[in-house]
Amino acid sequence: MEKIVGKSFDEERALYGSNGVELENCRFDGPADGESALKECKNVSVSDSFFNLRYPFWHVDGLKISGSEMTDKCRAALWYTKNAVMKNVKFHGIKALRECSDITIEDSDIISPEFGWSVNGITMKNTSAQSEYFMMRSNKLKFNKVSLKGKYSFQYIEDSEFEDCDFDTKDAFWHAKNVVIRNSTIKGEYLAWYCENVTFENCTIIGTQPLCYCKNLKLINCKMLDADLAFEKSEVEATVTTPVISIKNPLKGLIEVPEVGEIIRDDENSKGEILVGGKKCACS
Repeated sequence: MEKIVGKSFDEERALYGSNGVELENCRFDGPADGESALKECKNVSVSDSFFNLRYPFWHVDGLKISGSEMTDKCRAALWYTKNAVMKNVKFHGIKALRECSDITIEDSDIISPEFGWSVNGITMKNTSAQSEYFMMRSNKLKFNKVSLKGKYSFQYIEDSEFEDCDFDTKDAFWHAKNVVIRNSTIKGEYLAWYCENVTFENCTIIGTQPLCYCKNLKLINCKMLDADLAFEKSEVEATVTTPVISIKNPLKGLIEVPEVGEIIRDDENSKGEILVGGKKCACS
């Protein structure tokens, strides 16, 4: 590989079409304000570098980035890129990852609205994120020890797994399909409406009106805090270990709770069974 150390680039398409280049301690910044520095490249390795210009990694096949920073001016940093491994990276520009495949992110920091749209296959570990519409319409996500603060996260995702995560995000997992979340905390309003084949196992769920209009929803040994009007019109099998404020019109299935403040049955189609403290509720 060609090795480039300690250089600055600010021209348009500075390294366009490179195949086999290693960048160390380089800067993409300057008065020429050029875009698309590494567009249409293959086999690129980047370490300890600084990106302050737009669209640096579009249509790249084979990318490694470590110890580097992408500022808030480095917008839309990775689009249409595949086979990328990124460790200890700051993704601080809007729309930093989109339409990519086979991506690994570890030990990194994300501050990026609209991050991760339409990604096919992403592994993320030991990473923090602040984002809106995080990972929308992506699939094959595998997250471990990821913390997130935002809104409208994981909407329309499919075929994904989450373990030991901490999510503070409203309207999360809407329309999600074939998803498992284990040993995680999910805080936010209106969790996972319209989802299908979603399982929460050993999770803590916090917030109002969770888990409505769901199909084949499962809760296994979960805590629910500040949860009112839960499970409305959902097909659900749930074992909840904490008291629930209220449950409203579950469509079908079985919900087991130790206590519930109120059960609302004002829909004739609500046939879901509710066990309170091991006993069938009279209004079930």
